[in-house]
Amino acid sequence: MTDSDETGSVPSRLSRLLFASGLAILAVRNLTNLDGRIAYADAKGVPAADKLVPAASALLLGGSASIGFWKLPRLAAAGIAGFFVGVTPLMHDFWNVDEESRGEELTSFLQNLTLLGAAIAFYEHATQD
Repeated sequence: MTDSDETGSVPSRLSRLLFASGLAILAVRNLTNLDGRIAYADAKGVPAADKLVPAASALLLGGSASIGFWKLPRLAAAGIAGFFVGVTPLMHDFWNVDEESRGEELTSFLQNLTLLGAAIAFYEHATQD
């Protein structure tokens, strides 16, 4: 692969590294504070949070590794996008919380929306390879 190749260019590799490492850190933080994340999901009304939180976190971790190494990138990007589509409106429902929590939930919602957009862009990029 040369630097002129789409997947091997410096900006492409850097974007994959930044995206993948950020997602991996989020997933590891979820997994190392599993009890807290499950309790939060329970409080938000997520069904079977004790099963879904670890599964979703593992999906995020696996997807981040796959994007980082550019192995099965379409599947990884689709999985990551699915994670954010499912998690974001349930966990960061700023429209349903009190005024004190609204700002924090809105920020988390918008951050996840941004990451969803990046996952969709990686999906599209992978279809061109």
